[in-house]
Amino acid sequence: MRIGARASVSRRFEPAEIAAFHRLAGAPEADASTVPEPLVAGMISHLLGVELPGRGTNYLKQSLDFHHAAPASRALVASVEITRLRPEKHLCDLATTVTCDDGRLIATGRALVYVEDVASREPAADREAS
Repeated sequence: MRIGARASVSRRFEPAEIAAFHRLAGAPEADASTVPEPLVAGMISHLLGVELPGRGTNYLKQSLDFHHAAPASRALVASVEITRLRPEKHLCDLATTVTCDDGRLIATGRALVYVEDVASREPAADREAS
C-alpha cells in the first residue's frame, strides 16, 4: 500500500433495481429515477472491502457529501485514493468520490479504515474494476 494508490469501479443502477431496493427498504412508492444514496455509498464500501485496501479492511469512519442526485441508468464511477498511512496504528485514510458518466460530481468524502497489515502489504497498483 502506498499514498496515491487508487481503485475505481463503474456501475449502472437500472430503475427495476432501484424499485427493488425501495421495496426492501419499506418505501415501495419511492421514485426510481434516481439512485438512493445508500446504493451510491455501497459502491465505496465495495472498493474498500474488495479492491483497496481489500480483504481484512474494517470501516472505522466515513463521511460522504452529496452534491447531485445520481440518475438511474447512467454509469456511476466510484473511486478511492489512499491519502495517508499510519502503520503504527494500522490506519489508512482515503479520499472518496463518485461521478456520473457526464462528468457531474455526485459525491465526495473521506474514509478511515483499519488494516491489520498496513505496513507489510506490497504497494498496490492502480486498479479499475467493472
